[in-house]
Amino acid sequence: MISFKAVAIARGVVAMCAVMLACQTSPRFVRNGGTNDSRPEIGPEPAGDSSVTGTLRPSTGKALLTLEGVASYYAHDFHGKLTSNGETFDMNSLTAAHRTFPFGTRILVTNLTNNKTVTVRVNDRGPFVDGRIIDLSLGAAKEVSLIQTGTAKVRLEVLRWGDGK
Repeated sequence: MISFKAVAIARGVVAMCAVMLACQTSPRFVRNGGTNDSRPEIGPEPAGDSSVTGTLRPSTGKALLTLEGVASYYAHDFHGKLTSNGETFDMNSLTAAHRTFPFGTRILVTNLTNNKTVTVRVNDRGPFVDGRIIDLSLGAAKEVSLIQTGTAKVRLEVLRWGDGK
């Protein structure tokens, strides 16, 4: 017969394992030399729900690829931590996180609500929230007046593919 004490200890061990798994390092902070090599192929977002991956749009001429979808921003919780490409995240810089674009890719981001634009450089992975196509740094989000709303419908125009570094 199993005692109540043994059951309590087993539950505690299971709870501790669950907490440890939940506290694992986010993929955003894994260096590319590690086990999470996330260098993507150059190309458009994968097909699927356009609210998640964005909507492919005809190029405006100077853009290599144009997508539309929802942008968000990230700031204080990640400031000073490592980005996926190994840089230290500076929330005031003009950078962004994208799920698949190579590091170093330059993107013109247009807030479709107010037509404000900013050019960002991809140095991180994300966003990790369904329905979003890009996470802007705080500095970039300020440039397109994204702070008040937290998210906005945007157009992404790839100006130059990065080298993945």
